[in-house]
Amino acid sequence: MIDRRTCLVGLWGSAVSSSAFGQSGRSLPIVGYVGFATARADQRFLASFRAGLRAHGHVEGGTVAVESRSTEGDVAKGHRAIAELAAMPVDVFLSPGPATTRAIIRATSVPVVAIALPYSTDDREFYANLARPGGRVTGFSTYGEELSAKRIELLKEALPQARRIGVLHNSTDPTFSAWGEQTIADARAQGLEPMRLVLSTPSRAEVAAQIKKLRDSGGVALIVIRDFLTASLIDEICALAAQSGIAVIGEQSEYPRVGALISYGPYIPDLFQRAAGYIDRILKGERAGDLPIQLPTKFELVVNLNTAKGLGLTIPPSVLIRADEVIE
Repeated sequence: MIDRRTCLVGLWGSAVSSSAFGQSGRSLPIVGYVGFATARADQRFLASFRAGLRAHGHVEGGTVAVESRSTEGDVAKGHRAIAELAAMPVDVFLSPGPATTRAIIRATSVPVVAIALPYSTDDREFYANLARPGGRVTGFSTYGEELSAKRIELLKEALPQARRIGVLHNSTDPTFSAWGEQTIADARAQGLEPMRLVLSTPSRAEVAAQIKKLRDSGGVALIVIRDFLTASLIDEICALAAQSGIAVIGEQSEYPRVGALISYGPYIPDLFQRAAGYIDRILKGERAGDLPIQLPTKFELVVNLNTAKGLGLTIPPSVLIRADEVIE
């Protein structure tokens, strides 16, 4: 026996197939996802996205198909994956960050719903303005590094003696380089001595070399810019920093869960869940460029007290009372 909701979902899927997708001969629209980071990093976000699809009445394999690829920090492999999905062809891309979005729009004409778009419109390659993006890209900004000053404030509360700190970022993409520059400027404005540390490959040896440089210069803390390389190397960054007695401050809660001291930033799974609504609207015929760039509404502060103990630090109550999660 088939219930009414199943019938309605089936009828909706049939309507889509016979209208927007009938000419291609495919029965289902396809959402393509390429993550330049690891499959582990992508898994949590895709789970939230799939939950969002279900909330909009979609049944994966029934009304929509999702094709995902993860490239473990290999950019060349990512470009090949984008070309592969575009050739299917996918009907819309879901992109987890600026580097993937830039690669998609340079290689294809497929619309994109992107997470972590820069908040600033200085780089018009992504969109014209927040209210009416134009072009083929819409999605969600995470404020880029506009929140870096807040992370630095938290660092100073937890490590009031800190002077020399590192700022680690991916040097292969202009957006991540710009976020690194902003964090460095914010650190200087708050009286710290920042050191730029860069990654160009998903290499443990490269992480070790950068952390050694910071330690040898007297650095005691490391701010990590969220990007696909740092996401791919999260375990190595946190482990090597701990061995050197360096406190790590990240943007996402994944960092303190694997050994960083503190994280503060938007709750990224929520953005992926909300992205499903934009995917749904595009599949129903709306243009990506007509959908405004949205901003995060949920933020989280996570503190790892085990890491604090290992570093010989006492996290002040002023930080703990504001934490959304304390790892003990």
